[in-house]
Amino acid sequence: MSDARVATVLAYHARSKHALDRYAAGPGTLDWDAQPKAFRDWSGAAQLALPREITTAKITWSELAAARTALPFNTQNIGSLLRLCVGLTAWKEYAGSRWSLRAHPSSGNLHPTETWLISAGGTDIGDGLYHYQNLDHALERRAWASDTRSAGVWLGFSSIHWREAWKYGERAFRYCQLDMGHVLAAVSYAAALHGWQPRLLATDSALLAHSLGTDRADDFAGVESEEAEVIVALHETDNTFPMDWKSWAGKPNLLDAKPLYQWPVIEEVAVATRGMLPATDVPCLNADNSLGLNPSQPPQPPHAPLIRGEQVRGGADSALPLIRGSWRGLVSSEFFGLNGTATNPKNDDIHAAQVILKRRSAQAFDGQSVMSQAVFKRILAGLLPGGSPVWNMWTCAPRVHPVLLVHRVEGVAPGVYALPRSESAHSLLRTAFRETFAWERMDTELPLYQLIAARAGKTARTLSCHQDIATQGAITFMMVAEFAAPIAADTSAYRHLHWEAGMLGHIITLEAEAAGWRGTGIGCFFDDAVHEVLGLKDDTFQVIYHYAVGMALDDPRISTLPAYPT
Repeated sequence: MSDARVATVLAYHARSKHALDRYAAGPGTLDWDAQPKAFRDWSGAAQLALPREITTAKITWSELAAARTALPFNTQNIGSLLRLCVGLTAWKEYAGSRWSLRAHPSSGNLHPTETWLISAGGTDIGDGLYHYQNLDHALERRAWASDTRSAGVWLGFSSIHWREAWKYGERAFRYCQLDMGHVLAAVSYAAALHGWQPRLLATDSALLAHSLGTDRADDFAGVESEEAEVIVALHETDNTFPMDWKSWAGKPNLLDAKPLYQWPVIEEVAVATRGMLPATDVPCLNADNSLGLNPSQPPQPPHAPLIRGEQVRGGADSALPLIRGSWRGLVSSEFFGLNGTATNPKNDDIHAAQVILKRRSAQAFDGQSVMSQAVFKRILAGLLPGGSPVWNMWTCAPRVHPVLLVHRVEGVAPGVYALPRSESAHSLLRTAFRETFAWERMDTELPLYQLIAARAGKTARTLSCHQDIATQGAITFMMVAEFAAPIAADTSAYRHLHWEAGMLGHIITLEAEAAGWRGTGIGCFFDDAVHEVLGLKDDTFQVIYHYAVGMALDDPRISTLPAYPT
């Protein structure tokens, strides 16, 4: 990897950090009446309305991981998938303002991610490249008549950086990548309900942009450009996909007629981080499956009580505790709690689609509810290899590791905890973190280590840009990424580390929602202040995301309306 590209990425990351005495460069003021349009559409492109029915609506959350026959690729099922991963879920109204919510969270609810669908052979949609129009739940046909012989269905994704930069300035590129991670995780859950096995395609950025048409400069003349991110196959295939379209239609709308600022550093880091996907053929699991259970073994949900660190001590040379079950086993009626109460097996009949469509980002927490151990452990289990359908798609080695500020969890002392997601990370984190941390293992099955016992509410609030929501919940997660080495090897890792952090956040938010709790992403945090608390002294590790979970307080003044007309 060229030294210049690495230097560009590291310089961007450093300059886009928030600090206790200053924030990253951003707009000095916001004109909310001039906010960029929330939806992109392509005038002149033929539109195909999609059915709005959720074909998998009766599958319960506890049945999410069960093996099921793949549904056929047709307008009904593809419409169902898109509603569950990138479609609208509701409209909100307050004091004359109206805004939409989607099936995945987004920084500032700005939604920079655009969705594309490629169909080639075997569907009733018709071969071509389509843009998904969230507002109308419809496909806009952008291109057709590819000369490829590939057959199948693919989802493509691109980012409109200006949507985030309008509000967040130079830090916006980070938020676009975190959003991409949330979207990919949302696709994983929705696909699992339809019996499909999504797979990220390893392809060069130029070919990706060529296939999605984001490299067509004339089409984007005078409007905001789009950055191609990734293509996901919804079927078993090699890395080939349609890319050489012969006919094109449509012109994208202008989102912001009078942009007040320019942030050229975003384009610089975007160019510097273009490249291939990480080696997804390198499995997260070790050869002996030591971070997961062989699917042939009977599942055993990790519901054993937490134990004190002095009873089972961890160490740099101790084996990382095993996860006694794959995600198929972890989702069980024995592992549900609701509203911070004891485990309640009756809660396993909540429908998975209901969890997804009712997911919201919390605006405030009550500051007093105590999370049960069952819910706490279910959330943590989902973050580990084998613990969620997400890790069937994202199969590369874990490089982002949660550090937890525990505030209110039944039987768990308030304090700072670490959840290394690989055996190598346990040793690396212990070496990099503060020497005085205890590293006491707290569970027989989850790799949870207590670093220090202390009430961390004020610390969580300060580190998260003085936001109360970071201390009023039950847990605040700080996603710490293996940083310098991956980026030195391939600068595209900068995107992928943020994707992985976004995936972790999405698992947290859905598991919390299923149990009656609620999550929210926190993109504003003081990077180097977090590093100082943890004892990090260089770029070996960097914090890239915060996420909080608690019992949400809803504002009764805000009205909720259906996502689409009935």
